Amino acid sequence: MHSQSRLATTCGLVALASSILAGTPACSGTSASNAGGGGTTIAVGGASSVNTGGTGGTATGGGAPRATGGSAIGGNATGGRATGGTAAGGSTNSAILEPATGALLGIFYGDASISATATKLGRTPPLHLTYYAFSDDWTSGNTADDIRAGRVPFVNWELFGATLDDIASGTYDTLLNQRAAAAKKLGQKLFIDFGAEMNGDWSPWSGASNGQSSAKYIAAYRHVHDIFVGAGATNVIWAFCPNVTSEPIADWNEPLDYYPGDSYVDWMCVDGYNWGTTQSWSSWQTFAQVFKDIYPVLASKNKPIIIGEMASTELGGDKAAWISQIIPTMKNQFPLLKGLLWFDINKETDWRISSSTGSEAAFKTMANDVWFVQ
Repeated sequence: MHSQSRLATTCGLVALASSILAGTPACSGTSASNAGGGGTTIAVGGASSVNTGGTGGTATGGGAPRATGGSAIGGNATGGRATGGTAAGGSTNSAILEPATGALLGIFYGDASISATATKLGRTPPLHLTYYAFSDDWTSGNTADDIRAGRVPFVNWELFGATLDDIASGTYDTLLNQRAAAAKKLGQKLFIDFGAEMNGDWSPWSGASNGQSSAKYIAAYRHVHDIFVGAGATNVIWAFCPNVTSEPIADWNEPLDYYPGDSYVDWMCVDGYNWGTTQSWSSWQTFAQVFKDIYPVLASKNKPIIIGEMASTELGGDKAAWISQIIPTMKNQFPLLKGLLWFDINKETDWRISSSTGSEAAFKTMANDVWFVQ
């Protein structure tokens, strides 16, 4: 079943996103292979890092161009859910940036720069989604720029270039301690989405690639988390982010099989897309239909939930209407859903905010709704 599966691309995502805006090639190479259940995967080389992004399709994702501006988010205070520091616009956040009311909005800037997108929308969403391979230094560049501008980085830290065994056994401890120290030095809150989509067989860190077991993933996740806590990098907010459907569908591959434990996770997370009629295995799904099955699974942990990657195609339905239903659905059906990040790029289908005038108008209306923290 490939209703939400993802096609993985190997390319330096920071280079790719920047090249989209600069009009220059980001990667070289032309070999192709099929990696996620439907569609074509383009394997490209020559970039400084190897990354993927985007559930349910080839997601190029990552490292958007640098720009200034943005909405500041607070949340340095301690306390339980819905208490703590003050965010821009007056909403209060907990120590893990959970808004007391409404939700956080973020974007992967694959179509236009942060500043150009802000001009189009009339605001800069507070979260910025970027992608990095395991050894990439995600503590500088976009992450540092985001913090200086008052945005909150949402770092999708992928495990390309390392094995779960090597991570858990300490092979990369020097690197991990460097990252932890640098993250602490940033001095502001940021999200880490570590090894997302571990329940998808396209991910080398999946159970499917590691003995049909979640044990190695859990060990690696806990090891990295413990190093960061030990180094005092408590400004890092940890997101646990499976794919919206598990592939393969098997008893050993349920999303929560990979759950590292309550003390290791701050936010639950999920990646999912409306593929419409773009694939032989897909059909149009409403926002509610995409996430209705995974929501109660994630909500069972009673933690805030964020959608780490999402978007809709134009093919097979009304994208503008799809977008217009997001806030009502969050309010009425998904009360623990406290954030989402839009994958803004034209790839295997046109996921962009501006895929049509109707889509852009609907997204602008949504982005400026008081439900999304300003």
